Order: sequence, then structure tokens, then C-alpha cells
Amino acid sequence: MNIMIGACAKYLGSAVFAALLVSIAKFAFAGTASLSGENLLPTVATSASGSATIHVGADKSITGSVTVSGLQPTGVHIHAGGTGDSGPVVVTLTRSSDDVWLIPAGVVLNDANFASYQKGELFVDVHTAANPGGEIRAQVGP
Repeated sequence: MNIMIGACAKYLGSAVFAALLVSIAKFAFAGTASLSGENLLPTVATSASGSATIHVGADKSITGSVTVSGLQPTGVHIHAGGTGDSGPVVVTLTRSSDDVWLIPAGVVLNDANFASYQKGELFVDVHTAANPGGEIRAQVGP
């Protein structure tokens, strides 16, 4: 590994290589997750679906969006909790359009929530009038 890094630095030049590493570190973690009713406990029978794209920076800033299909959300949140667990709301997303919800600008995870994210113990939950506890869900993590 060190030989590969050294070879890349020599080939690219140290300044270019350093800039590349800074760019990679800007968003330390990024992930996409598929939301479904099967990810809830108990499971929810629904034809609704969704996808979440979440980016968490090394500075613990969090950005991203959730796109849904086949339902009318009353709220979309990121919660603390592992698979099968429920937990408190960490981030409340805002509606951008009928099917897209965004993490508000400037949100930063606290240390505990950042650690939870690193362990895959945050989840996106889409709430509806028919399923106020959540209709579709997905774990998110690096």
C-alpha cells in the first residue's frame, strides 16, 4: 500500500497528489440506500419505495436527499438506531418537491451521531398518514 501511495505521489507530483487526497477527504463517507417497508419491524406491506443519498464529511457535516415513490410523506427523518431498532430523530429533512426531501444546509452531526453513522446505526424513515411510525426505511452508513 505504501509503495502504491508513493508511486502515485511521484507520478502525480506531490502538490497534485495532496490536492487529490484533500478532495477525497472532503466527503469522508457517502452512501446510497434503498428504502422499503420490509426494512421496518414489524414490516409494512407497501408498494412504496425510495432511495437515500447521504454524504457525511470529515467535519461531520451531513448533506443529501431522499427520493420517494408511491406515497405522500408527512415527514422524513434520519433517526438513531441499528437494524430493527428505533431511536430519536437526528435530522429532519425538508420537502423540496412532492417526491424529494433534502437535508437542510448547515447540518452537522454531533459526536455520538457521527459515531453511529460510522457504525451504520442511523436510518432514514419516511412517515405517512397511514403509517405514522414509518412506511419505508433504510439504514445509512459509510
